Amino acid sequence: MELITLAKAIEEAGKRDPSRGFTFLSEDGVPGFPGTENARETFFSFATIERRTASFGGALQSLGLKKGDRVALILPQNEDFVIAFLGAIRAGIIPAPIYPPLGLGQLHGYLENTRHIVAKSGARVLITSKQIKALLGTVQEGCPALEKLVAIDDVRDLQETLKPVEITLDDPCFIQFTSGSTSRPKGVVLTHRNLAANMKCIMFDGLRVNKQDVGVSWLPLFHDMGLIGFVLSPIMNDVPVVFLPPLTFLKRPATWLQAITRYKGTITYAPNFAFALCVKRIKGKDLDGIKLDTIRVAGCGAEPIRPENLENFAKVFGEQGFRSLALLPSYGMAESSLAVAFTELEEGMKTLSVDGERLWAEGEAFVVEATNEAAIPLVSCGPKFADHDMQIFAADDAASSSPLAERKVGEIRIQGPSVMAGYFEDTEKTKEAFAGDFLRTGDLGFLHEGRIYICGRSKEVIIVNGRNYYPQDIEWEASKIDGVRKGNVIAFGTRDAGSDKEKVIVAFEVTLNPGETLEIKGADLVAKVRTSVQQGLGLTIDDAVPVVAGALPKTSSGKLQRTKTRELYDQGELSDRKGKRDQDKLDLIKEAAKSQFSFLKLAVLGRGKDKK
Repeated sequence: MELITLAKAIEEAGKRDPSRGFTFLSEDGVPGFPGTENARETFFSFATIERRTASFGGALQSLGLKKGDRVALILPQNEDFVIAFLGAIRAGIIPAPIYPPLGLGQLHGYLENTRHIVAKSGARVLITSKQIKALLGTVQEGCPALEKLVAIDDVRDLQETLKPVEITLDDPCFIQFTSGSTSRPKGVVLTHRNLAANMKCIMFDGLRVNKQDVGVSWLPLFHDMGLIGFVLSPIMNDVPVVFLPPLTFLKRPATWLQAITRYKGTITYAPNFAFALCVKRIKGKDLDGIKLDTIRVAGCGAEPIRPENLENFAKVFGEQGFRSLALLPSYGMAESSLAVAFTELEEGMKTLSVDGERLWAEGEAFVVEATNEAAIPLVSCGPKFADHDMQIFAADDAASSSPLAERKVGEIRIQGPSVMAGYFEDTEKTKEAFAGDFLRTGDLGFLHEGRIYICGRSKEVIIVNGRNYYPQDIEWEASKIDGVRKGNVIAFGTRDAGSDKEKVIVAFEVTLNPGETLEIKGADLVAKVRTSVQQGLGLTIDDAVPVVAGALPKTSSGKLQRTKTRELYDQGELSDRKGKRDQDKLDLIKEAAKSQFSFLKLAVLGRGKDKK
């Protein structure tokens, strides 16, 4: 397969069958199901996308942007994002997607993160909705390179003609900022060649797409799995896709399965938590009319995969026609464009039972029977892709010269045409990211019969008496307790000043029923969490911290922020954190007023440039 630029692929898409393209669903749900009388769908054929992106690219050029300039995008509506993102690419302008605010809670943290990304990217223009634009004055004030804040409607109204730009495979395509689960977001520069190589691996080597395939996705488009997996790859390979707003799924998980049913979806993807959420929340009448027999790929990635969650999903929705063989555990990261490995197609989820005691104590995976009392199941994410390499190395192997033997736990490192050249204008971080010719993933794992198994993040491993414990295992044991919110537990290690001993801390969100208080119920759960971890792992935790729902910090993609949680704990601020619904309204008003004032000040006084 010949690799072509994404800009060329968008142009070629205009020549396709007008019945194929992208369908965008409104937040009111999926048409044809009860209670969705106001639901609507908007269809853009690939030919329409070609025309609209050409116009949008021309509009960006009329704003003074040229090839190589960066444009920041904060666009909550899927259709707006797709046209703006692809329009920038056609003009050779480099988009930097940023997640939109999910609400007015924790606005200060959102603006701080946005300032960091905009400043780091060097974006000259930021395009967003009118509502979000009004909140971003402090962002513009703190980013000297940012010349304009522009509402998406104003760009659309320009109706300009795209001026041709020569774009090569080795030109930067876009900047994908990392989720920031272990550090401040870093700008991953992906070239057209990186993306074309990875999309080939995804669509041909991994999914083996065909003309009958239809994708269905609720994944946010400002992160790689939703963007590359369900926008860029389908554009490149002529696959129709149906998009749900992410918040619609989170509020009503049944809409995901309803969309698959209505549009006969064959390919879908989600993080581990989404499968668990469906099992928990979709019951009774929500199952009416659901048919999942068209699904041939139900991919899972973006966070550690718990086999119980996927097994339960397959069991619960088997009556609706879901096949367990459709499950496709995957491994990926932004620095490798998206995908690193897929398990084998049509073979379902494969697990390997290993001796947990020896895994933690010796750093080696000893295979045991699933019935062994020390057995823990780990999920295979499959073999490496063609033309790519994936090996395990000791942390101190700075040149990646001596790969570890199979079943030896070490750092997963990768190389190949999908791997980024580096972080945007950050030589130091780029140098740290590579060991010899291999990219350091920061993930711990091992190979068994050529397949990769993930154990955890190297920065997050907790060492107690010379033994390695993975936070995910501690969190899983704590999550077994009724009243502890599943998927909302964070385990981490910390040290007191002057001490070499690592303390084990578990923070967990509490489900409170009417009339219950955090103080009383939390105290009861602390004892149960301690017991569960002790019995499950033989590990005594030093402190357990119950907090209200929504209090634990997460990234924009929903990943738990262990580093941030440790910082809050060390500063004595974790116990007092409020949930998203209980944010201090006075602080919110102050922040919003400050943002509005800064925006007005810039509009009136300027900074020597056009600050529209």
